[in-house]
Amino acid sequence: MTFDHKIVNVERAASELRRGRPVVVTNSDEELLVFPPELLTEQWLDSLKAAAGGKLQVGLTYNRANVLKVSPRKGDVALVDVSRHMTSAAIQFMVDPADDLDHPMMGPYKVAAENAGPMHDAGIKLCKIARLLPAAVFVGPVPKGRFGDLLNVSAGEVTDYDLSDALSLEKVTSAKVPLEGAEDTEIVAFRPKDGGTEHFAILIGSPNRHDPVLARIHSECFTGDLLGSLKCDCGDQMRGAIKFMREQGGGVLLYLAQEGRGIGLINKLRAYHLQDQGFDTVDANERLGFLSDERIFEPAAQMLKKLGFSKVRLLTNNPDKVAGLEACGINVVERVEHKFPSNAHNEFYLRTKKKRSGHLL
Repeated sequence: MTFDHKIVNVERAASELRRGRPVVVTNSDEELLVFPPELLTEQWLDSLKAAAGGKLQVGLTYNRANVLKVSPRKGDVALVDVSRHMTSAAIQFMVDPADDLDHPMMGPYKVAAENAGPMHDAGIKLCKIARLLPAAVFVGPVPKGRFGDLLNVSAGEVTDYDLSDALSLEKVTSAKVPLEGAEDTEIVAFRPKDGGTEHFAILIGSPNRHDPVLARIHSECFTGDLLGSLKCDCGDQMRGAIKFMREQGGGVLLYLAQEGRGIGLINKLRAYHLQDQGFDTVDANERLGFLSDERIFEPAAQMLKKLGFSKVRLLTNNPDKVAGLEACGINVVERVEHKFPSNAHNEFYLRTKKKRSGHLL
């Protein structure tokens, strides 16, 4: 029996990183040791230096490198040499912007002579998948077999993970769940064949599969959806969409596991900390080393297709969602605006959405 373990391999590697253990990223004839800087200790640093024979590097995304005035020699990853006297705390300061304003004279950092390659890109992406800061400590590349029995994953598997994870979504189960404001509601759960990321479709009423369905792509927001945070408009948008769909006779809300525009809850809280220092949402994400928006729309498109919908009236103020869904093969016949009043806590957030992210508010 043939079984595709690509998703499993990547998620096992990401799990190891979250536990503060190194993993190996490979290509056809080389391998690269990867360790998450935010979990680095002096003991691990000494071990990594010994494995590297003194040549250790930290990989930073373009956005984080730009904050530190370090330019990648090529591509989107800057490699910084770890000096003999650099401590684990100094490396953590390099990758975590929480204390940037308290340590404005960090560095200078020495850019490595080598260019970053696909394995370095994959190493940083693996840290993103693990919901860690998007940076990595690297040893290598070296010939295959150098790092023995450590868990390894191919660079290609990591690069393809998001798409593989989304394209393998399958319906797992469904149940009637009456909601406040929309009692005729069914929640459908989706999960990739190899495990992976779970997403949910919330079906309001009984929408006709032959007509364009009223749909909303909604990224999960623990603080807004569940706790009623006033820092964003997510809770208002979710509950407002459900109510509006019921009033319109039906619809589908695609609830995606893409917290914080795809960076995860802990990193979103890190971004909130930076916002408290005066940075807007875009600058905060980029200062952490992420893109301003890390989300993909293939999971939403796959769920729509599995549910029998090919045309939608998309409830959104974000043109990128329209373009993203259409790029995945869903016909967006209409954009339906979805606005809510601001409050004293999210007014700047909404202005940033409009000014810097192109939302039609």
